[in-house]
Amino acid sequence: IKAGHLFIQLGGPGMRIGMGGATGSSVATGTNTADLDFDSVQRGNPEMERRAQEVINSCIAMGQSNPIVSIHDVGAGGISNAFPELADGAGLGAQFQLRNVPLEESGMSPAEIWCNESQERYVLAIEAKDLELFKSLCERERCPFAVVGEATTERQLQLSDSKEVSGSDAAMPINMPMEVLLGKPPRMHRDVMRIPQEFDELNVTDADLAQCIAWVLQQPTVASKSFLITIGDRTVGGLNARDPFVGPWQVPVADCAVTLMDYKGYRGEVMTMGERTPLAVIDAPAAAKMAVGEAITNLLAADIRRLEDVKLSANWMAACGAPGEDAKLYDSVQAIGMDLCPALGISIPVGKDSLS
Repeated sequence: IKAGHLFIQLGGPGMRIGMGGATGSSVATGTNTADLDFDSVQRGNPEMERRAQEVINSCIAMGQSNPIVSIHDVGAGGISNAFPELADGAGLGAQFQLRNVPLEESGMSPAEIWCNESQERYVLAIEAKDLELFKSLCERERCPFAVVGEATTERQLQLSDSKEVSGSDAAMPINMPMEVLLGKPPRMHRDVMRIPQEFDELNVTDADLAQCIAWVLQQPTVASKSFLITIGDRTVGGLNARDPFVGPWQVPVADCAVTLMDYKGYRGEVMTMGERTPLAVIDAPAAAKMAVGEAITNLLAADIRRLEDVKLSANWMAACGAPGEDAKLYDSVQAIGMDLCPALGISIPVGKDSLS
């Protein structure tokens, strides 16, 4: 992206959707209001998603003549996050016109226009000379688009509102350095302590066998997951090589999921998962290692040639802040991220955290 390139919103219009967004999904249960609940609900539009995707596909098919210089999805924070990140990635600033943002609802405040999380939208950058070409592609696919701003050499984020009196503060609701919005925050430092655990020896003398069986069957690792599969068409698209259900009665869930890359070849991807949450209560690092081991051994049902081809996505889950839990998380990350996986030649390029 260079100064003067146009920033475009492609896809559906803005609506009062997702105003709670990531905040709405993170508040404690029962503390949020009904209005926040309603505004946080996402409402999809598959047809608009298809139109936007067709425009993107058409641009990609043009090869070296592809008018898209850079593209970014619109997720948490809406275009208030996507547009600045697009400019910041190129080391530039940007100027935007608030009233150029397409809207479906009237009466939305500037904050709602700029921050709503309506789905089926992308933001992208193109050269000014390619605007007519891009416009023709959008018109052919009947996909809405709008030129919302342009890149600037000055590392400043500016948002103008043409409905307000020129020169007033309201006429430029945002005028701030890019570093203030997207600069790296200070690293978090946590002072944690390992707490020795002691467990009584297991005594099953008076155990009720029927009750124990019921407890075991209620464990997510043992209980049937078929309801997650039968709620939809599990073979839609025609690229599922391994049906989730196996066996003559189609009851157990397959160890792995295998999908094809296309309809003609024999290449594809295999996905498995592993988790050992009950064990983590006793030994968190051991549970992390067992989870990796389970994911790898589940791959044995597929044709994996080299262990180095396996890539992991780690979902770290811990009750942070509870006594001893932060130390367990640290030890678990150390156990597989620094010890086990490097020894096996397996990388963990992506992941997420679910920390309370």
